[in-house]
Amino acid sequence: MNSVFSIDKPALARRFGRAADQYDRHASLQQAVGRQLLSLIPVQSVATALDLGCGTGFFLPNLQQLSQHLLALDLSEAMLRRAQQRARASCLCGDAESLPLQAGSVDLIFSSLAVQWVSCPERLLTELYRVLRPGGHLVFTTLLAGSLTELVEAWARLDGAVHVNAYPASQVWQRAAELAGFRSLHWQQRQHVMEFANLTALLQSLKGIGANQVNGTRRAGLGGRDTLMHLELSYERMRNAQGLLPLTYEVCYGVLRR
Repeated sequence: MNSVFSIDKPALARRFGRAADQYDRHASLQQAVGRQLLSLIPVQSVATALDLGCGTGFFLPNLQQLSQHLLALDLSEAMLRRAQQRARASCLCGDAESLPLQAGSVDLIFSSLAVQWVSCPERLLTELYRVLRPGGHLVFTTLLAGSLTELVEAWARLDGAVHVNAYPASQVWQRAAELAGFRSLHWQQRQHVMEFANLTALLQSLKGIGANQVNGTRRAGLGGRDTLMHLELSYERMRNAQGLLPLTYEVCYGVLRR
């Protein structure tokens, strides 16, 4: 059975578009995870590489060094305009679950912290398998269940509403890869903990990368000053020994081969 998540993709594209100008200032986690993913690429050169969900194109210069033809795809045109300034790449505005690419046309797909925004892991991986050449590789990271757990707990003390995105478990992605026909070369779950001086900085970090979208819901802000005050009091219970507020990300690192 397919695992389907409700994603409002037009709204998501607009949200990331608004974040494009400030994204890199808030994307320390994304940059650290992406650098680790670059080190897992199992080939030194390819004919065609695709950065799937390229965002501002932070990793395009690295991918350009190992590919003769570089493609960059994102759901947001504003992000692609930023990406075009970083490297010589053919930029495509499109949906990862329905790629504007021919079958067997890509040797390497690199995707870091982007595919958590797809609605169906099975459909995504079937589509990525389609566009890869036989022997081609998919290297990707995505957020897993257990991410943002401190924020979930802080909200849970206030009300029963959904305020934080839900993410698939690692097993969902593994099963989707198997069903698509991939061979797994590397699979790892790693925990990354960000730390913030206060709740305002923590929430701004999410907004700054466009990640304050909640799957399947439409929110009119966080509920006002009183709500934020109560959320802050709730989160204070989790301040760590260093005097900082933690925010945990569970990250999957996968290297798959067609």
